Amino acid sequence: MRPARATYATFRPHDLLWIGDGHDLRSTSPVPAWATRTWLTLAPVVVRRETVVDDGMVPVGLRGSDRSERFAGYVPRERVRRRVTPESLAQARAWRRHAGFAQLPCVRALNRVAPELDRLQLTWGITGSVGFALASGINTLRSDSDLDLLLCAAKPLSRDHARSILSVVQAAGTRVDIQVDTGDAGFALADWAGLADRVLLKTGQGPMLAANPWVRHAPSPSRTS
Repeated sequence: MRPARATYATFRPHDLLWIGDGHDLRSTSPVPAWATRTWLTLAPVVVRRETVVDDGMVPVGLRGSDRSERFAGYVPRERVRRRVTPESLAQARAWRRHAGFAQLPCVRALNRVAPELDRLQLTWGITGSVGFALASGINTLRSDSDLDLLLCAAKPLSRDHARSILSVVQAAGTRVDIQVDTGDAGFALADWAGLADRVLLKTGQGPMLAANPWVRHAPSPSRTS
């Protein structure tokens, strides 16, 4: 699958972007030595959820070959060369093109839950380390790697529906973490399927608690303790 060319007006959290040069990264901290031109030719950065004052800059996170290698910064929009979305990885069944990943528990789990999520007529995608590996071909996966999925739900999702989705993935045989994206915020499907009155939202202004994730709220500090 050829990644889409970066001709989009906006990028969304979890999108994978290729930039090709560490000089394209903007940050108050020095770009780490491991973020070489060779690495950036292969490895995408991931769009972070953040309010951006300058519309020309995209907040991104960069990962290296080791779990400890992480870097947050910004990329000028015009320097983005390619884009892959979590949904495109799911729609193209990207894991079937990587025979070397097939026996990993997280990929076996993905192969099991994919048809079930499609059967439920959900718009979903693959994020996290599995999405990174499938999009780039770089195998940073381990036998204990989680499977991170994204569920796009611009319209309200009932708690009962959330519980039915969760029951599907719980039989996958490995840990599956599903984030719901409303278009304005993100939250854990497991939280919405639970009994708490409010769920923790990830927003561009920071974390907050909300009783209804689909209702826009004024930013306020959240209490998680």
